[in-house]
Amino acid sequence: METLENIFIKYIEKEKYPGVQWKIIQKSSVYEGLVGYKNLEKKEDILPDTIYRIWSMTKPVVAIAAMQLVENEKLNLNDPINSYLPEFSNLKVLKNLDSKITEVVDLEKQPTIKNLLLHTAGFSYNFLGDILGFEYDKINLFNSSTSTLEQEVNLLSKLPLLFQPSTMWRYSVSMDVLGRILEVITQTTLQEILSNQIFKPLKMNKTGFNVLESDTDLLMNSYEFDPLKKKLTEHILEPQRIGNYGHPVNNLNYARGGHGLYSTTEDFMTFVQMLHTGTTKDGKKIISKKLIDFMTTNQLENKLFPIEILNIATNKDENYTNDLDGYGWGLGFRTLMSPEKNNYFGSIGEFGWSGAASTYFLADPKKEISAVLMTQVLNGDVSLKKDFYEFIYTNY
Repeated sequence: METLENIFIKYIEKEKYPGVQWKIIQKSSVYEGLVGYKNLEKKEDILPDTIYRIWSMTKPVVAIAAMQLVENEKLNLNDPINSYLPEFSNLKVLKNLDSKITEVVDLEKQPTIKNLLLHTAGFSYNFLGDILGFEYDKINLFNSSTSTLEQEVNLLSKLPLLFQPSTMWRYSVSMDVLGRILEVITQTTLQEILSNQIFKPLKMNKTGFNVLESDTDLLMNSYEFDPLKKKLTEHILEPQRIGNYGHPVNNLNYARGGHGLYSTTEDFMTFVQMLHTGTTKDGKKIISKKLIDFMTTNQLENKLFPIEILNIATNKDENYTNDLDGYGWGLGFRTLMSPEKNNYFGSIGEFGWSGAASTYFLADPKKEISAVLMTQVLNGDVSLKKDFYEFIYTNY
């Protein structure tokens, strides 16, 4: 751990990250540590129970909740989304990727639940470099810290899709649509669904869409790396920046399907450990192991490769690398298919995901490895998770 700590300290000394916390479990061996600060203003140290905004690491949690309903035959992967959300019944599709937002054609086939999980439904994201992402940002989609998930999904339903479902892969707000569908099916809130079905059974007591007032001093400050000033700053609130997204601390009514959760390193490691077995530490079933194996197997057709996420700031210069090269996509998780495209690191079937503020996790069933990396920097140096990953597969 001293070697890994020294790697992370260099990022802190270069002022690319305020602090980093991590945990690695291989079989029964536990390796963990933390370095740096949870805020730069007061130079307060990261604590073992520091709380982080995990952003898109919300998605795999929502995916598990959805597949629990599939397992209980309350949801089918082939169900069209308008059977639960009739507001999507009149969807149109952009004529092509370069069309104006008003140049649309008829939808050939409704997106399905599986399309939502695969990011092949035709939606986009505010920060992506396409006309639909620009339009999302224009109407402030998901930027509110007070709106309900229902309100935001209703707003989304008024816009066309970027492409016909199943014809492309595009990382998107589809998991927010899925989160709303879970609310409709269960006639309750996404907060309650995740709490009752996942967090309480796993005793993830510090995980949720809001932070208790008594725990706010545990929350790590969020920063953004400014590439022009080459230093950490407050969130850059320019058009099509992820920092514009609502992510309130104490709004009890707030929930999203694609982001919004808070968690700790320990809590999220509990979730990752569950993904190896489908059960809690004391053997209580969360979801079947067979279904997890299905979720973490590539479900994309060959025509959809390679997959990558290109935001409006992506610069494909000589230093650019697609960190999804070699990966496929399952139902809520990236999954490694070609280690040779990953500098020969990793095992086939290693899976996981990451968050916008540089949080990251992986699970490797073959090597029985679980790993969680926590920090809080938007637009952070991607070498951090690369170094973490390569350290793991060099040493374990």
